[in-house]
Order: sequence, then structure tokens, then C-alpha cells
Amino acid sequence: MNMSRRLTLQLSTLAAACIVSGGAFAQAKEVTFAHQDMLVPLRLVMESGEVEKATGYKINWRMFNGGGDVIRAMASGDVQMGETGSSPLTAAASQGQDIKLFWISADIADAEALVARNGSNISSMKDLQGKKVATPFVSTAHYQLMAGMKMDGVDAKSVNVMNMRPPEIAAAWERGDIDATFIWDPVLSKIKGNGKVIATSGSIGKKGAPTFEGIVVNAKWAEANEPFMIAFVKALNRANEEYKATGKTWTADSAQTKAMAKWTKANPADVGPAMALYTFPTYAEQLSPTWLGGGAAKAMANTAAFLKEQGRVQEVKPDYSAFVTTTYVQKAMAAK
Repeated sequence: MNMSRRLTLQLSTLAAACIVSGGAFAQAKEVTFAHQDMLVPLRLVMESGEVEKATGYKINWRMFNGGGDVIRAMASGDVQMGETGSSPLTAAASQGQDIKLFWISADIADAEALVARNGSNISSMKDLQGKKVATPFVSTAHYQLMAGMKMDGVDAKSVNVMNMRPPEIAAAWERGDIDATFIWDPVLSKIKGNGKVIATSGSIGKKGAPTFEGIVVNAKWAEANEPFMIAFVKALNRANEEYKATGKTWTADSAQTKAMAKWTKANPADVGPAMALYTFPTYAEQLSPTWLGGGAAKAMANTAAFLKEQGRVQEVKPDYSAFVTTTYVQKAMAAK
């Protein structure tokens, strides 16, 4: 082979290597986020594109019907970040999934509720015996339904508890196939007109079974993409502050309401009332003993005991604080 041909081949090989390495770099600046349909300020971040602008990352926002689906997608490696309730999060942690809870997107408060259909003759937990009650299994709603029945002395075996995702619950309610459901918005708002609220996540939480919505991330991915994590947390806090400052003035025609409805498929008229049922922790509250500073891990431990009792997990970890981190909130606060 003459020198000219050798040089051409070397240059071609170098160019190919550059293309490959450039592609790998581009892939590193991309993340897939699994979201659900809860009405939380994160939707404002999704609509604004502010994190993409600040970081240069491409974010693939993928919609899922429940926290269990989100956790499974993260376990497969297809998804790096996602939002999930405390129950699916606890199931994943109990199974040893390498994830970190880094943000409490919402104290569920009264945003999930047990609603009985009008005419079902259900006015308390004890009236659920012999009835068909739907909820997404391993969700925070499922956890609280079972915890609430136990607190009120209701034998779970006497109730036909059915596993349905939110869209399936809405359809089953419309058909009259179920007597009650423990569910969240936007389905909750749709069914309240033909039902009665028997209990809420807030009322059951005060009895000792609190729940929350959180945002989790693959631990290794987060470590390798710390600047993105910090920018993301700053955007989450900005959205919370925007809601706190102006949320009560939003109308069905407000840009914020339209953004919320777009990403959740909610009726714009339901957005304001539904968001008012949640509380959205500030930076300081995130780090407090109530949440990332200890409370979230404690709630996970209690949830794990329930999940083991239900046969949903095989093992309860001695300490769930290993699955919670304050690092990114602390660094986002310092970067203000």
C-alpha cells in the first residue's frame, strides 16, 4: 500500500472515530423522563422547555399510566428519570433498584380519594364489604385504600379490590362496573359528580399512613450528569414558586392552566380545584425532617411493611435513607 493510500485510510478511520465519539457525546446529552397525569407544577417545566434551553439536553417526555409502569421502565434502562408515588418507589427500592428520590413533587394531601358511586350504599370504609373497588395496584392510592380498611377493621378479603389503571377506572365508572375507586386527578374530578368522597389521602395520612409524589433518577446517571440535575431542580422550584405566587388567580384560559391540561389531558376547568388539593414543598421544606431530611425514608419503611404483607415485595430494607438524596436540592440552592 503506498503512502498516499495509507494516509487516506488513516484519515478516513479518524473521521469515522470522530463521528462515533460525537454520536456518543450527543447521546450523553439526552434523557428520557417518565411522567404521569398528576396536576403538579412540573408540567410548567415541561411546557416551557427551560431545562433544555439551560442545559442543551434533549428531554424525551414519555407518558405512563401509573408509577408501577414508570418503575419498570426505569429498571429496563429505557428511562433515566421519572415521577412516581411513594408506594411504587418503595417497591423498587425494596427490590434493590439503583434509584434516588431527589425531589418531592407533591404532598398528596387530599388529592387522592376514595369515592363511592351514588346509589352504591357506601358511606364508610366498613360498607366496602362485598363491593367492587378499583385502584391501580402498588400505587399510593392502593396503599392507602388497604391501610384505611385495616385501620377501620375491614377484612380486605371481603372486598373485591380490582387492579385498574386510571383510564380503565374512568371507563369502568362510566359503564357502572365498579362501586367505588381510590384514585387521583384528572379521573377524580370526573367521577365526583356522580359519587361521594368517603376518605382522602390526607385523612388516612393523618392516621399514620402518609403518601407523597416524588421524582426519582437512576443513581449512576445522576452522578454522571450533575449539572443537568441541578438545573432541573432549579426549574422545579421555580415552577413551584410560580404556582405559589399566582396559582389562585389562574383561570381556565390562563397559559399555565392550558399547559397543565395539555400534558395531563385534564379539563382546564378542573385544573385549579385539583391543584388546590395538593401542597408543593419549597426548597427548605424539601430538606426538612418532614421530607428528604428523614420523613420520606420513614414513610417508605412503613409502606414497605405494607407491601410485604400484601406479597408485593419479598424483603424490607433496614433503612430506606440510602434511596433518598438531598444533594441536588442543596447544590441548586447554593447555585442561586
